[in-house]
Amino acid sequence: MHIAFLTPEFPDSNLSRSGGLGTSIKNLARGLVAQGVTVTVFVVGQQEDSNFKSEDIHIISVATKNHMAFKWYLERKRYQKIIQKHIDKEGIDLIEAPDWTGISAFMKFTVPLIIRLHGSDGYFCHLDSRKQKRKHQFLEKRALKGADAIVSVSKFTADLTKQIFGLNKTIATIPNGINTDDFKPLDIAINQGQLLYFGTLIRKKGVLELAEIFNRVVERVPHCTLLLIGKDANDVFENTSTVSLFMALLSEEAKQRMIHLDEVPYAEIKAHIASSQVVVLPSFAEAFPMTWLETLAMEKALVSSNIGWAKELMVDGVTGFTVDPKDHELYAENIIGLLNDSDKCVEFGKAGREHVINHFSTSIIVKKNMALYNTIIKK
Repeated sequence: MHIAFLTPEFPDSNLSRSGGLGTSIKNLARGLVAQGVTVTVFVVGQQEDSNFKSEDIHIISVATKNHMAFKWYLERKRYQKIIQKHIDKEGIDLIEAPDWTGISAFMKFTVPLIIRLHGSDGYFCHLDSRKQKRKHQFLEKRALKGADAIVSVSKFTADLTKQIFGLNKTIATIPNGINTDDFKPLDIAINQGQLLYFGTLIRKKGVLELAEIFNRVVERVPHCTLLLIGKDANDVFENTSTVSLFMALLSEEAKQRMIHLDEVPYAEIKAHIASSQVVVLPSFAEAFPMTWLETLAMEKALVSSNIGWAKELMVDGVTGFTVDPKDHELYAENIIGLLNDSDKCVEFGKAGREHVINHFSTSIIVKKNMALYNTIIKK
């Protein structure tokens, strides 16, 4: 079997910066390779063309090309031609693409095209209560309707996407997976009282709610600290830096107890997770977040949001706490309870890792994907 991925991002030092989407694709690609599957990844919209192998994954970087007009259409057709040449030459059996901005719209191949719902622009606009740009809506709907099959990383994302785009297709659900040998507990001293948030600093991730929550935690646990790791993003409602909005919400004492690291090499994230006492991820908009899986796999107590997908990943009161981020007082109370109870942190951590191993480890998720691929290819 030869599976190819079409994606705008993929974690590699030779490519542009990648986020959770690229990480989830890489985890799946590595798992497939370990099962003897040949994997090619087409990473489009890059700064330069290149062709190389990394961990036995064939990576083809495709640089952006300028067009006088209709770039959104002409680039997609150019990508199609490049990919089809590799299909013909290398015997690729199936192409997988994400739903984000309808990257596969107007593309037709001689092999099946499957779209995986990681969260489209329309999906996130809906969760943010924002109006989606008409062009993005058109491209995403076109891509979804043109796909030979659709799979989603969560049932919540599948159901909401069907509602938003008026789809009547059957959508399978296969969650993101994680290599629990890569993400495991580390023998690192814990900074007692340290909270960790990692990910893009943006409103939809609950960052502004976290400021209000942290103010309440600081009042009752004076020794606590908050480590924020992630790039700043321009706020879609205020049209200004999210970090500046976050700082404006903090009390003077909370400002003294907070550290922001703009960018940390991906390899170093594990050490920051391991050295923190509690991880706080109060997001309003996710599909099936890799940051949550990474936290649980490393045996860390997690206080997350309680929205939609959360019930498919977390077990409230067992792997951590799931709380409405807008309920600042309750969210703070749950954090404070963990900061004052190291045994409970350990208990949640162990239960979280066991939960991930049993339900979301790469070995389990890869087999489900291979079964799906085989069914689609045979059809």
